[in-house]
Amino acid sequence: MKTKIGVLVMSYGTPESLDQVEPYYTHIRRGNPPTAEQLKELKDRYEAIVGGVFPLRANTDNQVTALQDTLNRLNPYAEQEFVCYQGLKHARPFIEDGVEAMAGDGITEAIGIVLAPHYSVMSIGGYIKRAEAKAAEAGIAMKFVRSYHLHPKLIESLAARVSSKLDLFVEAGAEREKVRVLFSAHSLPAKILEMGDPYQDQLLETSKAVAERAGVTSWQFTWQSAGRTAEPWLGPDILDTLRSLSLEQVEDVLVAPVGFVSDHLEVLYDLDIEAKAIAKELDMRLERIDSLNTDPLYMETLSDVIFQLRKE
Repeated sequence: MKTKIGVLVMSYGTPESLDQVEPYYTHIRRGNPPTAEQLKELKDRYEAIVGGVFPLRANTDNQVTALQDTLNRLNPYAEQEFVCYQGLKHARPFIEDGVEAMAGDGITEAIGIVLAPHYSVMSIGGYIKRAEAKAAEAGIAMKFVRSYHLHPKLIESLAARVSSKLDLFVEAGAEREKVRVLFSAHSLPAKILEMGDPYQDQLLETSKAVAERAGVTSWQFTWQSAGRTAEPWLGPDILDTLRSLSLEQVEDVLVAPVGFVSDHLEVLYDLDIEAKAIAKELDMRLERIDSLNTDPLYMETLSDVIFQLRKE
């Protein structure tokens, strides 16, 4: 009988339906319900991308299933079997629910990984803190993957996506070297820079590696999806970047949101709707690379770092 090793696959989470948007938003706001205006704005954004159907949760579900399949297909440990559990930051099953499910299945050893390649104490650090506390309570020995932002298979997969979209620009008559590639990620409060947080540096390292692999020389980094709080967030925001590029007479832009690994609100609305609308106003063509979702190379990236941690 094989020993079962748990894998807690953590991500931000998204509501399962439009009527779950309010409790989801309330959880993000630490128990403070949104105003009617805030709730309407968020619901309208979800409506714009899902049209009443809610496929967003399926993206993460599919990633968890694909990761478990990949782990056991490539498993170098004949006496062990990997079992994946989902743990979400702001929706059920919560991170704590995932750990509880492991304990209920008799699992005593586990690895935690977040579906985000770049570490910040304010993002990945928060996931790990919650999982660690629950694992200690449940008697599960759990190790954590903290980042995998330069894994060769991740870089290869992202570079292939950049190259294939640049080919489409060329087919449409653009000069490849004149297409500006914008690498992007979710902004965080600017105070992380004073804390020596590695988030920004890791993102720039990923962007540089992808650009080099894809043969891109005209690129820059920008931020997106900043929270609406009184404190300053990392910038410039992509909408401001697009306006600046218009002044430089850049006509073709490819967005590569390397901080995100699946299709969700920040990609499908903030980029595909909001950024595209600004680009259209500026008479600029904007395209986005396809999300990783269940890309085999991404699943292998996650499997590799899990196997490596298992060995340590």
